[in-house]
Amino acid sequence: MKSSLLATLATAALCVCAVASAQPPNPPSPQQQAAWEAKRMDRLAILLDLTASQKAQVQTILDSERTRAQAAFAQFKASGTRPTREQMKATHDQLKADTQQQLSTVLSPAQLNKFEVLGEGFGGHRFRHRHGPPPGSAPPAGGAPN
Repeated sequence: MKSSLLATLATAALCVCAVASAQPPNPPSPQQQAAWEAKRMDRLAILLDLTASQKAQVQTILDSERTRAQAAFAQFKASGTRPTREQMKATHDQLKADTQQQLSTVLSPAQLNKFEVLGEGFGGHRFRHRHGPPPGSAPPAGGAPN
C-alpha cells in the first residue's frame, strides 16, 4: 500500500514538474500576424461588401485606431500609475468615436451599421481589436468567422 501511494505521489510530482517547466508557446511571427490580419480584413470586406477602395481606406483607418490605442496604453504604462476604469473607458470611447467619424466618410450608412453590429458580436470590441491568433498558431484555413 505504501509503495503504491509513493509511486502515485512520485508520478503526480513528475507531472507537476513537467507542466511547470513547459515553455510558453512562441508568439506569432510577423508573417503569421500579417497573414492573420489580412484574412480578418478579407472577411470584414466580404461581410460589409466593401469595394477595393473602401477596403484599403477601412484598413488604414483601423490600423490608425490600433496605433493610437497602443500609444495610449504606452502612455498609461509610462506614467507609472494604473489608470482608473473611467480613464480607460474615456480613452476607449474617444478612439471609437474618432474611428466611427472617419469610417462614416468611407462607408455607407448601411455598411457602418453592419460594422457596429459586428463589433457588438465580439463582446463589445471592434472587429479589428481582437489580438490575433493564439500564440504560436497559424491563421485559420477556412473562411469561417471567429
